[in-house]
Amino acid sequence: MTGRAFRRSAAIFGHDVAMASASFLLSLYLRLGNGIFSWPRQVVETGLVAFTLTAVAVLLVIRLDTAVWRYTSIGDLARIVRAVLLMLAGFLVVQFALTRLDDFPRSFLVIEAFVLTAMLATPRFAYRLLKDGTLSALFERNAQDRIPVLLVGAGDGSELFIREMARGQEAPYRVVGIVDDRDARTGREIRGVRVLGGLDDLAAVVDRLTGQGLRPQRLVLTRARMDGATVRRVFEQGDTLGIPVSRLPRVGVLEAADGEAVTLRAINVEDVLGRPQATLDRGSMRALVADRRVLVTGAGGTIGSELVRQIAGFGPSALTLVDSSEYALYSIDRELEETVPALDRRALIGDVRDRPRVAEVMRAAAPEIVFHAAALKHVPLMEANVDDAVLTNAVGSRIVADAARAAGVRAVVLISTDKAVNPTNVMGATKRLAEAYAQALDLAEGSATRFVTTRFGNVLGSTGSVVPLFQRQLERGGPLTVTHPEMTRYFMTVREAVELVLQAAALEVASERGRGGITVLDMGEPVKIVDLARQMIRLAGLVPDEDVRITFTGLRPGEKLYEELFHDSEALEPTAIPALRRARPRTTDLALLARGLDELEAAARSRDTAATQRTLARLVPEYAPATPPAVARATGD
Repeated sequence: MTGRAFRRSAAIFGHDVAMASASFLLSLYLRLGNGIFSWPRQVVETGLVAFTLTAVAVLLVIRLDTAVWRYTSIGDLARIVRAVLLMLAGFLVVQFALTRLDDFPRSFLVIEAFVLTAMLATPRFAYRLLKDGTLSALFERNAQDRIPVLLVGAGDGSELFIREMARGQEAPYRVVGIVDDRDARTGREIRGVRVLGGLDDLAAVVDRLTGQGLRPQRLVLTRARMDGATVRRVFEQGDTLGIPVSRLPRVGVLEAADGEAVTLRAINVEDVLGRPQATLDRGSMRALVADRRVLVTGAGGTIGSELVRQIAGFGPSALTLVDSSEYALYSIDRELEETVPALDRRALIGDVRDRPRVAEVMRAAAPEIVFHAAALKHVPLMEANVDDAVLTNAVGSRIVADAARAAGVRAVVLISTDKAVNPTNVMGATKRLAEAYAQALDLAEGSATRFVTTRFGNVLGSTGSVVPLFQRQLERGGPLTVTHPEMTRYFMTVREAVELVLQAAALEVASERGRGGITVLDMGEPVKIVDLARQMIRLAGLVPDEDVRITFTGLRPGEKLYEELFHDSEALEPTAIPALRRARPRTTDLALLARGLDELEAAARSRDTAATQRTLARLVPEYAPATPPAVARATGD
């Protein structure tokens, strides 16, 4: 038991002893009235000491102090009644030995039973009522012959799950114990279920339960937000112990079960790689888009569609969806029709390369905020399609920025990538050009339009990412292909990425101090791709290198072993949101950059790939292709 837990337990123990002493005097007064003042003082004092010592002995055995008041239930009331009856029985034995029960009236013991029960139970129920606002959750029933489970996390999720399992005989699980992932409540109880130890004690706890015939058949993560390192740790220990790991259903699903069978969720790769939830200012995010006209390019893509969903939830006055893919645009538009049918929205086919169409869309939609998510992102494909990468990522971003500026848009949010830092591939170099142009426009004197640039790494499950590839390979029985054993990447979920994009936009638009900077999202620690592959094999219930092989295929064109979030010349500064950092701008002359982009666009539209690569390398000095580009061959002929 930790020092904090010991102090809390000692305080509760002291409270219960004090209640026992006070109840003795109060019960005697209720029986005798003012006659108590004429009762022999020595008799009262001796009885008080005897009853208090008896209470101490009983409380040391029953250990009411181990129950968490926050989760007091009818089960705890039963323990209190049992403790009171034992105190009275012990007191009777002591009094019989001393006085043959002649000192106190028999009815005093009946009164004492009710008074002491009330004095021990009332503070506990009052505390629960203060926390929950209701006592309706106090009544529960026990069930037998259920699947034994060990909960990980002594908190609200555990209490809710235990409560749901006590509602009816159809509940499928029986909670045999709790392991506290924060080591704060070891030795205490939640609804009569003991917190048996911390994560370090997991193996010992399972051994102890096995010896009692209660070996858990499943470990259940109970916290809605549990960092990836903890999930990986539990998952690996469960793998060693041969016990599968699951998650609770979402809280809303669990609360809505109302007697129906509760089904645990499987652990997925997002759980394993996730990080603690960032503390965000949702009020500022809502204020950014609420009652404003918003336009999203690339609205049908992974990032774009999630942007659309979250923006729609903040109540814009109008939402315009733009994408060059008919099916992707149709899909997200139909989704909005089902989820927010009252939202004023438009779904417009449009390619960011098409200058007249982009200008037309800007005039028609008259947006106040533009989120530019349209991009070509697959690194090897862009190495083989240089002109298209340039036209979409660099030229397209310029077209959107210029059209937004001409239309008087309040703010444009450019979504960039960690591959834009010291790029070794065409995709990264084109995104770096987009960053530079947005930064130059934001710093331009007299610019009424804010240009906010956000940068982050890989999004789990996005189109073309490694996770769907591994899933397809697992379905075929393997092998899982990894390019290099040392390759690492930053990962985050699409929901988290978009939340932080919205937060960055809200932060930057509200301030003039960070003009021209790049807001970089906290990506946590990089993950080895080979470790990700092994985790996904384990999540499928298989053994890496036995059931499914991992093979190394070598680096693909344009790939780096690791990604960076910042350039060496980008000085970092904190923001009001710990999950966001701002990189100070690397200044670029706008007119010079515009002329270079004109030249780049001309080469790309004429499909002169060698000239496109030469111009791209000149405009992005840090661009260092991993393989000799066609530029070298063209200039050598």
